[in-house]
Amino acid sequence: MLTAVGEAAGFSGPLPLVLHMGSCVDNSRAADVAVAISNKLDTDINNLPVVASAPEPVSEKAVAIGTWAVAAGLPTHLGVVPPVLGSKLVTEVLTSTVKDLFGGYFIVEPDPLKAAEGLLSAMAERRKGLGLSV
Repeated sequence: MLTAVGEAAGFSGPLPLVLHMGSCVDNSRAADVAVAISNKLDTDINNLPVVASAPEPVSEKAVAIGTWAVAAGLPTHLGVVPPVLGSKLVTEVLTSTVKDLFGGYFIVEPDPLKAAEGLLSAMAERRKGLGLSV
């Protein structure tokens, strides 16, 4: 799959396994790649072994962009607890309800090794769901 996308983008080989897609406001680039892969595999984005990570979100807009990634169906890592705990309803939706609605969810983990394990686990689960080797 990464070879097909890489060659379609004009590279002579596959895309790397980890892609930096720019700053948080460049999320449409990541969406374009996820949509292309989901179209190629004929599945929804929330089934793809694709994750997002914001290890050091520094503003309120990072919460909005992370929520966008979750709503797009991606497991999304945050390195700090987002400032959403003031509202019982918002906290419930973002920590519990959202996965059932969209397939994406937050992984809040400050330890980078534990965060990597959580992201790899999410990708392995989705690869298994697509019948891809883990």
